[in-house]
Amino acid sequence: MAEGLDVYEYAVVRVVPRVERAEFLNAGVVLWCRAREHLAARTALDAARLRALAPDVDAAAVARHLGALERVCADDHAAGAAAVEPRGARFRWLTAPRSTVVQTSPVHCGLTADPAAELDRLLLALVTGP
Repeated sequence: MAEGLDVYEYAVVRVVPRVERAEFLNAGVVLWCRAREHLAARTALDAARLRALAPDVDAAAVARHLGALERVCADDHAAGAAAVEPRGARFRWLTAPRSTVVQTSPVHCGLTADPAAELDRLLLALVTGP
């Protein structure tokens, strides 16, 4: 492994308004770097794109769920019991397969010297665009 680089894992956060249709909108990224004990999530919901995909979905409720995901990663104890679990366990819980409106992609990995900057880069590349 290159000097100063650590392995990180990430998953794309998806909004799946109708699970049976398997259509989704990328809405964030959750990143875990065990070597640096860095767990964080960044979300950006494009409400107009969500309305185009599913006009009847409550975008405000989806945004609240995305915010809760960020708070769980940020050690916000008001986010519930999951927020006090060890960071690695939280990442595994957040990325576990589920059939809900807010889901994550399979987990991918990479190398980074700066997990926070990598999270910003991934959000731009996979969610918000250039």
